[in-house]
Amino acid sequence: MANELDFSGKQLLVVGGSSGIGNGIAQAFRARGADVAVCGTRARAADYQAEEGSDLTGLAYTQLDVSDPGAVEAFKPSFEKLDILVLAQGAVLYRRGEFEMTGFRTVVEVNLMSLMACATRFHSMLRHSRGALIMVSSTAAYHSTMGNPAYNASKTGAVGLTRTLGEAWAEDGIRVNGIAPGLVDTKMTKVTTDNPKRREAALSRIPLRRLGTPSDMAGAALFLASPLSSYMIGQTLVVDGGLIL
Repeated sequence: MANELDFSGKQLLVVGGSSGIGNGIAQAFRARGADVAVCGTRARAADYQAEEGSDLTGLAYTQLDVSDPGAVEAFKPSFEKLDILVLAQGAVLYRRGEFEMTGFRTVVEVNLMSLMACATRFHSMLRHSRGALIMVSSTAAYHSTMGNPAYNASKTGAVGLTRTLGEAWAEDGIRVNGIAPGLVDTKMTKVTTDNPKRREAALSRIPLRRLGTPSDMAGAALFLASPLSSYMIGQTLVVDGGLIL
């Protein structure tokens, strides 16, 4: 019997794959035979440190600032085909920075606008391979996040974009789905996870009583990119340990 989670010979690109959830997804696919390229904001792979949640071993790294639409359009991939595209880029501003329009636009540009920019940039390659597109949003799409209006609005928009592109691109043979992580221990969530009181409060709301890991999110991505989910389009899987129940 064929192993549906064997990605040997498949080419994967993870935008936002230099650390955190995207990096965990990238390494999970590499462990299962895929050729994996990742994009991040820094000039070189050596600019990332392991303590930041980065493991670029065996990954082809390219700099890409998705907050710059022109950079996405001009991006020259190092590969000639693309089977799976994972969009895991993300930004958040604290201390009420998202209530200022400059901050609001900055976060929406990365979390929502760049999803469409990257999706359309690689549409033809995915159509050629009849591939899969996976968008990483957040459980913030399903409840209020009082201090972060841009993060919330952009992640809610990502769920809607996943639905709409799922329907629109099905005729091209592209399966578009998404993942909505709960509270995952990454550098983006340190404002909560490094604060004992906030961490304990967060854990009390999670039925599984633990934070999520990038590996937890990778399991969902492997499923969505595999033949196991061949009849799924436009869906966003909530992977949150029960947080929003």
